[in-house]
Parts: sequence; structure tokens; C-alpha cells
Amino acid sequence: MINFYSQNNDFIYKDISLTGGTSVTIYEKISPLEIELALSEQLDEISTRQIYDLITKEQKAVIIETKSDGEKTREVLEDYLGYALTEENSSFEFTGSALSENFYKQLLIAILIAFVFMAIVVFIIFRTFVPSLAVIISAFADILMTLTLVNILGMKLSSAGIIAFLMLIGYSVDTDVLLTTRILKRREGSLNKRILGAFKTGITMTLTSLVAVLCALIIVRSFSLILTQIFAILAIGLGFDILNTWVTNTSILKWYVEKKK
Repeated sequence: MINFYSQNNDFIYKDISLTGGTSVTIYEKISPLEIELALSEQLDEISTRQIYDLITKEQKAVIIETKSDGEKTREVLEDYLGYALTEENSSFEFTGSALSENFYKQLLIAILIAFVFMAIVVFIIFRTFVPSLAVIISAFADILMTLTLVNILGMKLSSAGIIAFLMLIGYSVDTDVLLTTRILKRREGSLNKRILGAFKTGITMTLTSLVAVLCALIIVRSFSLILTQIFAILAIGLGFDILNTWVTNTSILKWYVEKKK
């Protein structure tokens, strides 16, 4: 992540909702790849995608996103298409860079505040340093690993993508709290049996959520980029949560309990 930040001056790739720019939806059957190749030198950081009908898979529109301003984008597109873009055949959305940057900072602050309050609640619940720290480390590792993989995949995050990381904090903590509660506050059975019982319940919770998220991802990926991004981030995060909860957190807690005895 340090190397990524030094190269990009940020921790993520941002789309126009976080950097500012123009989004155009054209309600025609146009090849997005051809538009992107033809206009890549005229519009700044252009990207395109298609919108399909969920049932028939028929293309309904094409979305074009660029950091260029609205007037320039309209002019370039009309020149390429050969006809005027009106409210009947298209829609334009423009976001200023200052507004987007301010919104991005507010989202990061919201995630930081949520994480801090989560840590405070965990310390209040367990009132012991090592188990509480293990929960926080596991949640932080989920977010960091997910963010790293998202960057490796080259995914440009929107504001919805940032919010997905906020949701991931909740998904990450629930199984860690379950595991810690079973190990520290239950006395019946051996330590390994308590861990196994927590694992059966926790892995069922995580896999149920993961299956639901993957099914939703398959359904929405052809017509909603925002929902696709949210579900993709949650699916990646839940996968890493299995590793961090049942390997990292379990190891720390088992070491702590055995040493305390």
C-alpha cells in the first residue's frame, strides 16, 4: 500500500464521483469499446460500459465517463455520433472536482470514526487488552487486504465503493466478537471445543452471507456498476474475513488463554 500511495498519491483508484467529471448515458446500441478507442485522445481518462436488460440481455444504453467538462464532452460526442444529444436520447451528469474531493474526505472521516467507535465498543465489552486488540487487528486486516486486492484488480472506486468498506467493518467484527465471547465468557467444555463450536456457528454465518452476496453480484453485474462494486468488495472482504478470524484471531486468543492459565 505504501508503494501504491507513492505512485498514485492516494490509497485507491477513484472514479469521477470522487474526482469530478462528466457521466453521459446514451440510449442507443453503440459499441462502448469503439467509442473509447475513438475518443481516448480527445476526452480525459474516458471509460465506457453497457447497460443490459436483465432478462433479455439486450443492450439498452451505453455509459461514458470522463474527467473532461460537460460542454467539451457533449461537443466531442455529437461530432463523433453525427447527431445532437437531447434529453430524449441521452442524459448528462457533471460533478465538480472540489465537491467530489470534499465528499471523498467526508467518507474517509466517516470510516475512521466508525472504526474508532467499533474499537471503543469492543474494549468496553471484553475489558481485556489482548482479546480486544485481536478483534481490531482482524477487522483492520480485512479492510487492508480487501483494499489491496481491489487496487491490484484496477477497480476504480466510487462513493458507493467507499461505503462498502464501511459495511465491511460490521461484517468483519461479528464473527470476531462471536469467537472471543465463546472463548472468554463460556466455561463449559475445553478450549478447543469452544473454538470448534464458535467456528461452526461463525463459518455458517459468513458462508451464508458470502453466498447471498455472490448471487446478488451475478444478478446485478450486467446492469448496475454501483451495486456490482458494492457486492464485489463485500465478497472479497468476507473471503479474507474467514482467514483473519479463524487463523489470525483464533491463534492470538488461544495463545492468550493458554498463557493466562
